[in-house]
Amino acid sequence: MSTELDEKQVFVDELEIGMFVTRLDRPWEETEFLLQGFLIETPEDLEALASQCRYVFIERKSRIVKSPPIFGKVERRKQKLGLFARAKKALKKKTASTQSAHLASTAQPQSAPQNKVTYINKVTVDKEFNSAKQSYTYAKLTAKNIMEGIRIGRTIDINECRKAVDQIVDSIIRNSNALVWLSKLKSKDEYTAEHAINVCILSVAFARYLGFEEKEIRKVGLCGLLHDVGKAKIPDEILLKEGRFTDDEFELMKSHSLLGRDLLMTMPDIDLIAIDVAYCHHERPDESGYPRGLKRHQIPYYAMLIAITDAYDAITSSRCYDDGRSSMEALDIIYKNRGRQFDEELALEFIKCIGVYPPGSIVEMTNGEVGIVIATNPEVKLRPRLVIVLDENKNKCHQKVVNLLNNPVDSSGNLYNISSELPNGKFGVDIRQYLKKGLKLSK
Repeated sequence: MSTELDEKQVFVDELEIGMFVTRLDRPWEETEFLLQGFLIETPEDLEALASQCRYVFIERKSRIVKSPPIFGKVERRKQKLGLFARAKKALKKKTASTQSAHLASTAQPQSAPQNKVTYINKVTVDKEFNSAKQSYTYAKLTAKNIMEGIRIGRTIDINECRKAVDQIVDSIIRNSNALVWLSKLKSKDEYTAEHAINVCILSVAFARYLGFEEKEIRKVGLCGLLHDVGKAKIPDEILLKEGRFTDDEFELMKSHSLLGRDLLMTMPDIDLIAIDVAYCHHERPDESGYPRGLKRHQIPYYAMLIAITDAYDAITSSRCYDDGRSSMEALDIIYKNRGRQFDEELALEFIKCIGVYPPGSIVEMTNGEVGIVIATNPEVKLRPRLVIVLDENKNKCHQKVVNLLNNPVDSSGNLYNISSELPNGKFGVDIRQYLKKGLKLSK
């Protein structure tokens, strides 16, 4: 299935409800349409186009006839003005319940907040850890239910989604380390559900770091949780395939962004930006992305943010066809592709946010000991707090918490320094097993 844009020119008097407008006969900036690309849903949409254009371009595959929702029975929203926030007049009236198939609302931020909120950890990571585990477990179950429900035609429960996101946000607001630590607990067999949760966690932590207001952080979290829902419509033989995709298989895989958009458009009370992120999180600043090859200024800000957290988690995760890479390798890839695959400013901020050794990283010290990072130090990201689990001979030892910010020394009087990051499982250190058996998080 190809997701490349296939468009044709149509005169405005030939337009019908159900067509998706991709381009106008003039620059978007010269019209009252504030956002670019939308689905024609109402007679008002047709009138607005007829008053400003002679012809437009539409997707050839736009559905002209009204068809039932992809799954579930959903009531049509009242005062639904089309899937875009289009007119300045409508914005002045603060029209409610507008929906978006692309670039949901001009009310959505298009850059980092100017007046940043400063967050401080209210509790230590060890005190937050049990609550974080409960939040992670609930969110993972929610993600599984979403994907499984879509496959059998069940409607997504937006309230359950928000409940899961709220728990994640509340935990990260209290302490930004505990859930980021848990995002390192990965299984090849549960990649799809875990990826949704991890992107949610990383995006929330990133938004907190950027100084977003709490209500916006919750929107970012929902976008992260639902960004890949379209993959529920992709056959398992494609999702779980080992080895390279054929061209046709890759086109089918890429269609998940369009499928995700369509799925979320059937949901009442969905945050508009969540539709946009599902649709646009694979668009790229250098116009190499899909499904439409948008320019940088056309890509929603939250979609560019989640493009980074999505890539970071994917790179660091082991899947059926590839082993996960270290956090440092992932950050290096993001850095090298800044300005092309990723928004440059956001990429640099994300690297500073995560740090070289994020919570959950396994590291080898210069003296040969091995530890697990449990918290970063905002002042000096290269000097995190960690727990030593193996001695210099790579034997299990009595767990010892050391805060590198305090320049601690080992038993020989040498300063503790990190030599390198290790992959999970190296020297028998599996963070999932340490979590089950108990890991010392405080002195």
